[in-house]
Amino acid sequence: MYAETVEGGDAQRTMARIWHITLDRLVDTPAAGQVLRTLAWYAPVNIPRTLLNGIADEPTVLRAIGRLSAYNMITTHEDQISVHRLVQAVTRTPAVGDRHRAAEDIAAGLTQAVADVADAIVELEYRNPHSWKVYRALAPHVQALTAHTTADSDTVTTALVLLQLGRFLSDQGRLTEAIGYLQRSARSRERVLGTDHPDTLISRSSLASAYRVAGDASRAIPLLEAVLADCGRVLGADHPETVGARSNLAQVYLATGDVRRAIPLFEANLADCERVSGADHPNTLASRNNLAAAYQDAGDASRAIPLHEAVLADRERVLGTDHPDTLISRNNLASACRIAGDASRAISLLEAVLADRERVLGADHPETLTSRNSLASGYRAAGDVGRAIPLYEAARTGRERVLGVDHPHTLISRGDLAGAYQTAGDVGRAISLLEAVLADCERV
Repeated sequence: MYAETVEGGDAQRTMARIWHITLDRLVDTPAAGQVLRTLAWYAPVNIPRTLLNGIADEPTVLRAIGRLSAYNMITTHEDQISVHRLVQAVTRTPAVGDRHRAAEDIAAGLTQAVADVADAIVELEYRNPHSWKVYRALAPHVQALTAHTTADSDTVTTALVLLQLGRFLSDQGRLTEAIGYLQRSARSRERVLGTDHPDTLISRSSLASAYRVAGDASRAIPLLEAVLADCGRVLGADHPETVGARSNLAQVYLATGDVRRAIPLFEANLADCERVSGADHPNTLASRNNLAAAYQDAGDASRAIPLHEAVLADRERVLGTDHPDTLISRNNLASACRIAGDASRAISLLEAVLADRERVLGADHPETLTSRNSLASGYRAAGDVGRAIPLYEAARTGRERVLGVDHPHTLISRGDLAGAYQTAGDVGRAISLLEAVLADCERV
């Protein structure tokens, strides 16, 4: 587009001349070109100024930003920067003979952009709510980076960024985006590092975990079985990634109803975690929680409830009462009590968990939506269908909006709601909804 406008009429030639004159004026501030070529790879608006930290020292970067802003090449607002899309597109496009758009300088801008995002994201913990604001601010810029490049140009740093963001998005229920990033991360690491590199195994394991969360057992199980075999061969049976792969595989078996294969894997994982990491390590607590959930799914409440209680006490002591994993344990204990017939204890726990998750995670987090659906089930089990139906409806609406209409949890919410309609005597609505849910479950 830029080349064609240069060959057009007077207006287009004027635009091209202004462009060159502006950049020529900024030659005495070399960092200005570096800043512009880095900004070109991000989303056009709300670019955190911290994503330019790696270019030069702060005074040099601030002077470059000031000059670009003075010439209207960029717009600044507090700690954020915006760039017009056409400016970005031209800056990213090499042109022979144009000293402002040399291919090697544009490539250096891309490398710098990826490095700056990596610096901002690499230390973040995707399960920690305190990190979510930064993840959400960075997500549009990672999306822009990947949209403007192809997987065959990805570096090890790009793959790391994609892995980090993919894990966060999976945890937030944005599974389509997450799986796309994790697939690209795995492919890029296989190409650059090889199939047996530990980082490649991490990307493949994270991708399989996202498949599991999405309910796609047909893709999760063979990938996890392969990853588990590779991790055991390359890293050893006691390596955290091997233990994590075994746990993920057991969870897929559990989700598909294969309790007989799931429980021995969970028991082996717990024994290994206690031996290698200690009784209080978060991985050990997670393994204990998973085993309790497996006992629960197997209908063994006598083993599930005491184990859930022990895990909850340990997580409150080690992680704190508001940690997302602690809230998971509290929700799991409540669900086990409900299944065991202790409706009053279940409801008390579920009401508290829902309030805590809304406060800590937000009203639309997938785990908050799970709590809403679980509390509705608690009310229904206690015979209070009048309170159950509005909660089921809210959980279904939230899951459709956040997770999508075909997500397994959304289908569960719709089936639960249909059951509540049936309990309330509204058989017409129950049948209509169940017919639709059945068709969707068979399809999905």
